[in-house]
Amino acid sequence: MELEAVRQAAKASGLSLRGGFHPDAEDAVPALKNGKPARTLLLLGSTDGAMWRAFKTSPEGRGVEAASGTSVPGEALGPMDRWSLRVISALAEELGALPVFPFGGPPYHPFQSWAQKAEPVWPSPLGVLIHHDYGLWHAYRGVLCFDSRIELPFRATDASPCGSCVDQPCLSACPVSAFSSQSYDVPVCAAHIAQPEGEDCIALGCRARRACPVGTDFRYQPEQAAFHMRAFLAARPKT
Repeated sequence: MELEAVRQAAKASGLSLRGGFHPDAEDAVPALKNGKPARTLLLLGSTDGAMWRAFKTSPEGRGVEAASGTSVPGEALGPMDRWSLRVISALAEELGALPVFPFGGPPYHPFQSWAQKAEPVWPSPLGVLIHHDYGLWHAYRGVLCFDSRIELPFRATDASPCGSCVDQPCLSACPVSAFSSQSYDVPVCAAHIAQPEGEDCIALGCRARRACPVGTDFRYQPEQAAFHMRAFLAARPKT
């Protein structure tokens, strides 16, 4: 399997190839269906508006999808996860790979550590991985695990943009101070955006995330931002 073939197949589905790596035993990668260890992991996700456009016009995005026959154990899935499951499972079958997803747990796969081995991303003060180009405006939707060793491009050693961000405006932008350098108070955040006072965060996306000066050209458009914020609220336990 050639890397470019995977890239083009992913692009045709609205997904971006987010990099890859050759796993070791400590990476906790599930065994392939034949019982052998995976030799190459390729991450798929979004880096621009292509995935959102593909999702928005899909059966899942329009709320009219039929049962696909594909499922994962664990949590009930929202429409974006159902779209990812269907599309990436189809890609895996086409390319001869095992699909793995960041949802469907517990247990959950270590996507953040996989991502940091696959491309230049680092933990940000908000806990979200920051990319040197896309900032906080990107996502991982799944992984393709291959039994062959796919040649990967050389990855330069970069430094996190957060290291040179003296003011760290992301930590002071939240109107209810849900973020600190040590933690993220999810209940406080959810309670705020569920009220009229939080409509700005719903309509345009998290204020803390918007305060980051990196990757501003890749900020989600209001429709996409509102979708993700409402999905976040919908996933919260009802009290």
